[in-house]
Amino acid sequence: MKKILKYFLLALLVILVLFQLFPKPAKNNSTPFSSLDISRKYPLPTDVARILKSSCYDCHSNNTVYPWYSNVQPVAMWLGNHIEDGKREINFSEFLAAPVARQYKKMADLKEQVEENEMPLWSYSLIHTYAKLSAVQKEVLINWSAQVRDSIKANYPPDSLVMPKRRP
Repeated sequence: MKKILKYFLLALLVILVLFQLFPKPAKNNSTPFSSLDISRKYPLPTDVARILKSSCYDCHSNNTVYPWYSNVQPVAMWLGNHIEDGKREINFSEFLAAPVARQYKKMADLKEQVEENEMPLWSYSLIHTYAKLSAVQKEVLINWSAQVRDSIKANYPPDSLVMPKRRP
């Protein structure tokens, strides 16, 4: 039994070393506040900015703060995929580049996901305990997303707020 465990651990070590040969994803770092950043058009109160920075921006902006283990494969690939997926859903750094209907919908999605404790992901807040949202922080984000939606609704015609239907 000890011999089998020894070979298993050796094989696992070899696999981990081989994984290091895989290229690591490019780092998600750019200019902190582009002209397309959500804060350029919609006010970000200090408490909202603080919450977004601590709980959202690592996956939902162009500026990720990487932990030391992000340099180790396969973790680097896993984190890279999470960041890509997060930015595809909503990227606060490029928010204003999205059509107004998408902006409007994403603010509704933010509200829903915060209410249902879907964000931040449990896998993220497991390690980043500071990212867990308190009831007060959730309320702040929910109210802010409603304010952004109200602002969008007040400045655009109703038909521009409807997402186009996808073709089958």
